[in-house]
Amino acid sequence: QLQASGGGLVQAGGSLRLSCVGSGRPFSRLGMGWFRQAQGNEREVVAAISWSGGNTYYADSVKGRFTISRDNAKNTVYLQMNSLKPEDTAVYYCAAKSGISWYSPDETLYDYWGQGTLVTVSS
Repeated sequence: QLQASGGGLVQAGGSLRLSCVGSGRPFSRLGMGWFRQAQGNEREVVAAISWSGGNTYYADSVKGRFTISRDNAKNTVYLQMNSLKPEDTAVYYCAAKSGISWYSPDETLYDYWGQGTLVTVSS
């Protein structure tokens, strides 16, 4: 089970930090990702992080602005979002992936999903 939080309303240029707490599974054995879905769009991967945190992936649209991190002792993954833009407005979901690869752009390969948290960036 994953529980995401931290969304809200922020002005363009502002920052938010999303958190996702996991339970019920060995968290350190899961690759973790953040996806987002804007109204009318398909869900897309934003960032992902490997089991130990040593490897990360970022979508081109967020590189240099967003940072994904994890604290396995707290069963938590974070998404620090800086320099937010109106086009970052979306529902953000955390997801967990088991198996031999820690990342995939294919959302169907993720085993567990959080409930989503809404991020709204005003211009």
